Amino acid sequence: MSADQKLTSLVFVPFPIMSHLATAVKTAKLLADRDERLSITVLVMKLPIDTLISSYTKNSPDARVKVVQLPEDEPTFTKLMKSSKNFFFRYIESQKGTVRDAVAEIMKSSRSCRLAGFVIDMFCTTMIDVANELGVPTYMFFSSGSATLGLMFHLQSLRDDNNVDVMEYKNSDAAISIPTYVNPVPVAVWPSPVFEEDSGFLDFAKRFRETKGIIVNTFLEFETHQIRSLSDDKKIPPVYPVGPILQADENKIEQEKEKHAEIMRWLDKQPDSSVVFLCFGTHGCLEGDQVKEIAVALENSGHRFLWSLRKPPPKEKVEFPGEYENSEEVLPEGFLGRTTDMGKVIGWAPQMAVLSHPAVGGFVSHCGWNSVLESVWCGVPMAVWPLSAEQQANAFLLVKEFEMAVEIKMDYKKNANVIVGTETIEEAIRQLMDPENEIRVKVRALKEKSRMALMEGGSSYNYLKRFVENVVNNIS
Repeated sequence: MSADQKLTSLVFVPFPIMSHLATAVKTAKLLADRDERLSITVLVMKLPIDTLISSYTKNSPDARVKVVQLPEDEPTFTKLMKSSKNFFFRYIESQKGTVRDAVAEIMKSSRSCRLAGFVIDMFCTTMIDVANELGVPTYMFFSSGSATLGLMFHLQSLRDDNNVDVMEYKNSDAAISIPTYVNPVPVAVWPSPVFEEDSGFLDFAKRFRETKGIIVNTFLEFETHQIRSLSDDKKIPPVYPVGPILQADENKIEQEKEKHAEIMRWLDKQPDSSVVFLCFGTHGCLEGDQVKEIAVALENSGHRFLWSLRKPPPKEKVEFPGEYENSEEVLPEGFLGRTTDMGKVIGWAPQMAVLSHPAVGGFVSHCGWNSVLESVWCGVPMAVWPLSAEQQANAFLLVKEFEMAVEIKMDYKKNANVIVGTETIEEAIRQLMDPENEIRVKVRALKEKSRMALMEGGSSYNYLKRFVENVVNNIS
């Protein structure tokens, strides 16, 4: 780049939880690495309940990717905490002025950069208003898959263009055709916020259409039909599948590093592909009765296991799961003693490191999209046990559309007071760990394709180039 050529500046506004933030920062670095004209600032809204964010934001990943932690708004946070309903979305709305001021300061202090636009998280669409005020375009980073993006667009179109009351589908046994799926999609696996009063879930999708382009964390060889379906719809902004963008187990505190090392030492002692890994995500946890059913199923299956068991937060509080001081309080009596030679119960898990270990042969997962991509990248087949958000739709995609995962309970919803029985869990674990199960072949093939997509000339590599060209061409 010539000395007198201005840098093109993008401002990322991620959703302020760790899984969304880490992926956004990785995407920013990917863009900065690709084009030397790009300078990126990631604005981080701080939540006092998420201590991981502070440690993560201490070190910027690249000279041209600046991570800026916005001032903590304790009074607003405390006021909004009085009601947990839609807390996160109300908090994002309250931060528009703070984001506007931060961007104005960036524009004022950096004469060598021209602001090319915002890249907002899928749940930060209110920031489109700020971009409009500043006269710059907005792009979106969609942290789930293309199938779910299409589902959201379709339901929003039914509501707004065809006057369909989607609330009438609540508790229905129906399945409807969605362009990004080959099979009709049962209502039971639609994202639960669709049916939550005042969630505004489909309003997000309506605002997606105002953006100039949508980056999706997926890759063409994985969601081929889904991406082509979106690209063929002229009412949807251009879609750029640039993944898989994966979270590394970085920025751990010393205590976590020691736990990590202990887990790796245990895995090192296990035979290849012999361990089933159970992990329900950073924010996933199950109650005591369900925990006991899992424990009995694991013991009866006879398979080696590594189980990330998290303690549920107090009800009606906006908190994340924590660690048990003594996991025996929630497990069947004598379980830890009887399974000491075959399994290990842990709290927090370095998921990517565990899935990358040759001893791991199966993954019981909540089907968060990051976990799906990590499973594919590491070539570890999954048994699906979704809990919330869009995870049921992800589970449907893997089990019914792609036939590459084992079902435990595809339509499970965490707060539905349903207990999945020991027999169901045990049978799914046996299927998952069966070395002859054909899903292993499919997952292994995708492992190779996921790497090829990111290489020079690969599909995601090329889509990233197109996105950069779109950004540069849209500068007024």
